[in-house]
Amino acid sequence: MSQIDIGITLADREAVAHGLKKLLADSYTLYLQTHNFHWNVEGPQFRELHLMFEEHYTELSTAVDEIAERIRTLGVAAPGTYKSFAELSSIKEVEGVPTASEMVALLNSAHEQVVKTCREVLKVAQDADDESTAAVVSDRMRVHEKTAWMLRASLPKA
Repeated sequence: MSQIDIGITLADREAVAHGLKKLLADSYTLYLQTHNFHWNVEGPQFRELHLMFEEHYTELSTAVDEIAERIRTLGVAAPGTYKSFAELSSIKEVEGVPTASEMVALLNSAHEQVVKTCREVLKVAQDADDESTAAVVSDRMRVHEKTAWMLRASLPKA
């Protein structure tokens, strides 16, 4: 492949890509968790949550592709194994099958964590003057903030 000359230094591209790898791992882990909960949710809110979780994992499926392609655009290999995602992700796997309300709370926390990861990557991208990555990450942040709000609104008031 020819040299990359997009106005961002190799060191900056690698730093941005490292942050994007964490975002990819968080997003993929959240995708798997959401899909798992879609399959296993039970209770009075079954239909509503089953459909909502499907909307969420479908959106995440598109997102992980976009994030991985941005990493590749920067000239870095994208991670693609469960092992690498587990090492990079700040979202931990859930054992067993939680109750429906626990699923909602866990997904809310996971979406909030992805927002925090986005904020970290956004700073690195802005420092590197990488507007394209900043736009991708900003869009992801907005989606996860809104999704977390909707999940929080589904939880019983404490």
